[in-house]
Amino acid sequence: MFLDRLDKAILRTLQADCSISNVKLADKVGLSPPACLKRVQRLHRERVIDRQVAILNPLKLGGVLHLVVEVYMERDQKHLNDDFVRRVQQTPQVKECYQVTGEVDFVLIIDVPNMADYELLCEELLYSHANMKSFKTLISMNRVKYDTQMVVEERD
Repeated sequence: MFLDRLDKAILRTLQADCSISNVKLADKVGLSPPACLKRVQRLHRERVIDRQVAILNPLKLGGVLHLVVEVYMERDQKHLNDDFVRRVQQTPQVKECYQVTGEVDFVLIIDVPNMADYELLCEELLYSHANMKSFKTLISMNRVKYDTQMVVEERD
């Protein structure tokens, strides 16, 4: 799908604040409100905008441990990796999962309230998987940067 400079301006603006009104969005990107609304609807229809969510402040909801987990598989076989991916997708504490190149097979970003919950998750997801060789857990001491916005180039 081709995105022109106005589409990209709409996307950049909505990534910063998806609660902006259509009238304000239209004004910000230099379109009439009806033309802007048509573009936003098209971006939704074409799944360029996948979904709109509220990002919560974890500090306001009690403590959360942010963990980065490097996963090493025993064998590199598609059906075994697919099984692991299915299990990861069904685990709500896993916020992100990347299949990567190099020595590590997967990198998981996990949020849990405490170490006891992480130990339980390890039992259910990691230790119990037949293809698990090992994993390494990195505990985040401080989230220095967190940004959900994708880069949308300004030029066409």
